Amino acid sequence: MPGSLLLKIKELYMLTKEEKIAYIMLLPAFVLLFSLVGYPLFYSFYLSLVKKQAGQPVTAFVGLANFVNLFKSDTFRLTLQNSLIYTFVAVPLKAILGLVLAVLLSKVARGRRVFRGIILLPWVAPISISTLAWWWMYDPLYSVINWSLIKLGIIKWGIPWLSTTFWARVALITVNVWRGLPFFAVTFLAGLLAIPKDLLESAQIDGAGAFARFFRITLPLLTPLLGVIILYSVVMTIGDFPIVYVLTKGGPMNTTHVFATLAFQEGIATADIARAATIVLFIFPFLAVSSFFQLRVIRKRVGAI
Repeated sequence: MPGSLLLKIKELYMLTKEEKIAYIMLLPAFVLLFSLVGYPLFYSFYLSLVKKQAGQPVTAFVGLANFVNLFKSDTFRLTLQNSLIYTFVAVPLKAILGLVLAVLLSKVARGRRVFRGIILLPWVAPISISTLAWWWMYDPLYSVINWSLIKLGIIKWGIPWLSTTFWARVALITVNVWRGLPFFAVTFLAGLLAIPKDLLESAQIDGAGAFARFFRITLPLLTPLLGVIILYSVVMTIGDFPIVYVLTKGGPMNTTHVFATLAFQEGIATADIARAATIVLFIFPFLAVSSFFQLRVIRKRVGAI
């Protein structure tokens, strides 16, 4: 270990002037990244191993006891279930609908830029304001969704969107899909436009139909892009906070909590920041392992292409 460290120091000393300048120029970015991401992450790991209240010194080192105690809580087990449902329903819906929307946009000859701008509105709009608009549309007294469905004769009574567990989950997933769909659609559209037309034209000349061209040429070429987007969306969805907090705050009766909202409730309401850090970090190992294997598969796929 000391020998390898000395070798690294020697390599840094042997760098050219341009390479040293490059490292110096990158240093502020590394410092900023560590300050905003690295330090909070390591401090959260530390908090998850101790017993500490907000504003108070550490009282004891408990090791993995905080993680073990989480499973003794019915609320946490329900939150784990909610987070998995929320993620593994919303992400596939965004991927499928985004791909369909991208294919439709690729067929548009005129006004493509206008349609792109309209589709991007949910993504670029401030998430708190747009979620408040959805909260108003779900309101039991003034719900424009219920009013429209009743007027169309689809339902006879208003749906209790945010006051029952099932409909609250449906409402949250709907808003999350609406929010994330533009990102999937525009990214897939860029991938579709990057596919060489010669491949598709050659397949068409050989007699391949539209579905055969899509599933045998288009979709395989989009697989690396699809993997990266899904990985990003899984991380962002399972860690979602503003949509759930603004719409339900984890209710009714803690049945729509996700990790971020439960950690906020534990850290703010009870000031138990050690428990809050444990909740947030609980899913970290699973995300890290899944990310590693998914990126490995993507690299192999790219190499095969």
